[in-house]
Amino acid sequence: MSQTTASPAAPRVAEAQTRGRTRRSPLLRPLLMLGGIVIVAIAALIFWLTGGRYVSIDDAYIQAPKVSVATDVSGIVADVPVHEGQVVSKGEVLLRLDPLRFQIAVSEAKANRDSLVSDLKAEVLDYQRMLRDVRVKQAQLASDQANLQRFANLVKSGGVTRAEYDNSRFQVQADQQGVDALKVQAEVQLAKLGGNPTPDIMHLAQYRAAQAKVDEAERQLRRSVIRAPFAGIVTQVDSVQPGMYLGASQAAFGLVATQRAWVTANPKETELTWVKPGDAVTVTVDTYPGHHWKGHVESISPVSGSEFSVLPAQNTSGNWVKVVQRIPVRIVIDEQKNGLPLRAGMSVEADIDTGHTRSLSDLF
Repeated sequence: MSQTTASPAAPRVAEAQTRGRTRRSPLLRPLLMLGGIVIVAIAALIFWLTGGRYVSIDDAYIQAPKVSVATDVSGIVADVPVHEGQVVSKGEVLLRLDPLRFQIAVSEAKANRDSLVSDLKAEVLDYQRMLRDVRVKQAQLASDQANLQRFANLVKSGGVTRAEYDNSRFQVQADQQGVDALKVQAEVQLAKLGGNPTPDIMHLAQYRAAQAKVDEAERQLRRSVIRAPFAGIVTQVDSVQPGMYLGASQAAFGLVATQRAWVTANPKETELTWVKPGDAVTVTVDTYPGHHWKGHVESISPVSGSEFSVLPAQNTSGNWVKVVQRIPVRIVIDEQKNGLPLRAGMSVEADIDTGHTRSLSDLF
């Protein structure tokens, strides 16, 4: 039986391979190290050149027009024809107050206005009467002046006594005073009529004041019915029930618009270098993963969010610490998706395409 023996050439081949790896390793290692650095540098440069175009913001929320439904008149709630979560159109009735008190006020204001019209017509006629009284008094004055003239001629010849002449003279003076007094009364009455002896009653100040009270009473009657200022969804309706007293300017319930939603994003000031109004935006809503909305930047706030805070930063104090500010950005959503309603307060992420591209000159 034969036995297998190792070839004498095998150790020499292994030794040669070891010497070859030993000769190559001093060159390969530096090349690999330098090559890796170059590759990383090139990748970083490419990433930097292609970066800076998009600004991703996760500090963003859906906003929508919302209002606390209220009115400027007080009254007892008579009817609430809507329910929680109901979609309403613009002008639809949301709440009615008991109209009786307002209807009585309208009737009273109209009665006062009509009574004033009668009084004004009487004042016009009274002015005409005063003018006639002035003419009558002037005629009497002319008659007494003629008598005084005759008495003046007769008193010299003894035809009348001195006492009769004096009485005639005093009568003329009294008549003159009476004429002047009646003229003053007529002028006062004419002033009440606006300086026009035959005025249009509806143009007089007194009538306009009375008509203003009628208009105010009718306005309050109309305001006793609260209507939706815009289309939307009502909320917190159960806070108001028929029979309760609703004070003027007291919020009844809320109304949130459904058609005009926008996004308020709060990026860092360092991210707004190339952002401008009109830039395209892709919006994703946390509630609807996998869905995207298209929009655009409508405006960028002229101040940072901290400027409207109750206690703004005191930069002049000795404890000042620089903090990166956030600038509100308003993003308008250009499309709506059926079946995916956007509700105010939802968290979203916005990617703004600034269209800016970097160049090597920006490095220097």
